[in-house]
Formats: sequence, C-alpha cells, structure tokens
Amino acid sequence: MPYHLLQAPVPLVASMHQPARRRLLCGLAGVAAASLGGASLAQGSGKTLRIASTVDLTRTEKVIGLAIKAGAEACVRAANAAGGIHGARVELVTRDDGFDPAAAKANAKAFQGDAGMLAILHPEGTRQAAAVMEAVPDMAIVGPISGTMALRAKAVPNVFYVRANYDDEMSKLVALAHTVGFRQIGMIHADDPFGHSLLSAFSTACSTLGIKPAVVATTPATTSLEVAPAAKRVAQAAPQMVIVGLAGTMPQMVRALREADFAGTLYGMSVGASTANIEALGPLARGLGFSVVVPSPFSLRYRLVREYQRDMNAAGSHEYTLPGLEGYVNARVLLEGMRQAGANPSRDSVLAALGRLGNLDLGGMRFNYSNGRREGGHFVDLVVVGAENRLLS
Repeated sequence: MPYHLLQAPVPLVASMHQPARRRLLCGLAGVAAASLGGASLAQGSGKTLRIASTVDLTRTEKVIGLAIKAGAEACVRAANAAGGIHGARVELVTRDDGFDPAAAKANAKAFQGDAGMLAILHPEGTRQAAAVMEAVPDMAIVGPISGTMALRAKAVPNVFYVRANYDDEMSKLVALAHTVGFRQIGMIHADDPFGHSLLSAFSTACSTLGIKPAVVATTPATTSLEVAPAAKRVAQAAPQMVIVGLAGTMPQMVRALREADFAGTLYGMSVGASTANIEALGPLARGLGFSVVVPSPFSLRYRLVREYQRDMNAAGSHEYTLPGLEGYVNARVLLEGMRQAGANPSRDSVLAALGRLGNLDLGGMRFNYSNGRREGGHFVDLVVVGAENRLLS
C-alpha cells in the first residue's frame, strides 16, 4: 500500500501495577525501545487497539504533518515497548489529506466506517478539523491542530482540545509587553477570518491591561505575499514591540519590517514558529520571539521534553520540533484515556474515559477534561530563537 495512504502499524501492551503506572505508559520505554530499535515488546493478549490520524503528508503543510506523525509514532512505539494497554497493542494508522478539508473528511468517514477504529488524533488545520468533526460524531477526536476560538465555540462533546487557543497566546504576548514596560505595541494580521480572530484577541488583551495599541496593520490574506505596505505602516509608527499574527508569510514580513528600518522587538505566534520559517530567515531569525503551545523541544528542564527526545531517539530520529512534540503530547493524552477506559476499550468507553480525565500531568504540561471541560490545557510558553536556530525558553 502506498506510503502516503497508510502507514505501517505502530504497535502498545500490559498495564503496569506499580505507582509509576500513573504516568503515561508511552513515557517509560526509552531503554527498552532503544535496545530493540523501536520494535514492540507487546505480548500477552494478542489484541490490537487501533487509532487513526489524518494530516498533510504530501502538500503545502507536509512539514508540519510529517513532524506531527513522527511525534505520535514515537509515543506509541515507546508505549508498546513499555508494556502497552492491558495486554493489547496499539496500531496507529495515518492517512494523507494533502491539507484538503474534503480529503480530511473522506479519511474521517473511512475511519468512522471501520468498527475497529477507536479514536482519531490531531486533524491538521481549522477547516480540516471542522470537516472531521462533522464526519465523526461518536468517536473521540483528540488534539485538533488549531487554536481558533470559533471552532471551540461549537462545544462538540467528542472533541478534546490539547493545545491552548489563540486567545491564550495573545494574552501571554501582551502580558509580556506590559511586564517589561512596553506601552507602545502593535500588531500585524491578515484581513481574513483568521486574522480578525487574532485582532479581537489582541484588542481584548490590550484593553484588559489598559494598553492602547500604537498601530494595527493588515495584509490582504493569510497567504498573501503583499507585506510591504503593512511593514511600512508599522515602521512609521515605531512601536516598541510588534506581534506578527501570520503563519507561512512570517519570513517575508520580518524581512520587510527590517528593510523598512523597524528596529523594535518582534514576536510571532505558534502558527509562525515553524522550522521552515526560522530557517528561511537565516541570520534575521536570531532574537525573534514566539508564543508556543508546547515547550521548546530543546528545553530539558521539562520532564516531558526529556521523555520526548528519548522516545524520538529510540524511534531512530534526532529531529526535535514543535509540531513533533505536539503530536507526541496529543498521543499521550489519547493513550491515557484509552488506558483508563479499561481492559476492553470501545469507542464509547474511550470517549467516556477522556471526559473524566482529570489532573493529568505529563511533566510540564497539565490537563483536565473533567466536568464537561473539553479545553483540557492552556499551556503557553515564550521562546526566543538563539544560536543554531534553537528555541530558548
């Protein structure tokens, strides 16, 4: 079967009965997995628990999709090596959607029609997540890769958000400006629904802290390369700090701002903090800041990051990325829900277990989905690009 349509199964196994069992299984398998080159130690019942994922593996957002996939697979491999879930293996099936909502929906319908599929991991993108949510009403969907508030406002009971929302990120950035004494701050956003949602969050955060924005500039659309007019407007206003609410066009905007002689502090958001963007900027990336919804994948003060790096190494990769860590975290949340669903998990029991999952600490990121809460975590950190393009926090 073609690689981009169906990935090889990634085998999970017997639950532990020591206190350490309370920690998610996939964080405990580094030594064993390393010794077996990522092979599964799963034995026992011979059962297989199947979970699915739809991401972009071949088109515009494939760098993110491939990294998300790699992180999730490393988590599952490590969990299998550690013993799995009540004697059963876990098989992760990933399908390519090319970042096309229609394809994501078709993938989700196929998963929905497979009675052996228990849950879906991290649909990539706001429109893609919405399409998957529409297609799958009775199976847990964990970790959509979107922070859009409009998506979350739908309050779909089978969707469990792992990453913080964009309002959380914006509040953190504006609070940073306030804390360091910046009162002249600005924002750049796209003139489209995504950009307008960021502007609303920015305006609310500024109002809360009594800050009057010095400048707000727009680009025609999220993918538009017409960035020079916005950069010139910002440079003329000369704010102390600017929040750039752009994704793939972040490098073009940063270059345009520096060419317009803007010398202030620049912060982007998680949507712009990709490895590709940072590498595209070259020396201009140094000192650039970002809000991020997982810790820096190089920040070893977090137990979560140490376990992520260990499990990636055991899977044969030393490429540590923000989306890779996000995929890893999403998988850990889902696997803990599956463990708590009991020895014979079903779609319903996994959904119910996730819904009562409270006080889950993954070693630096905490979640709670109990009492009807579906936004389980609000972790936001601030990082700065340092030497060798490493994200420092």
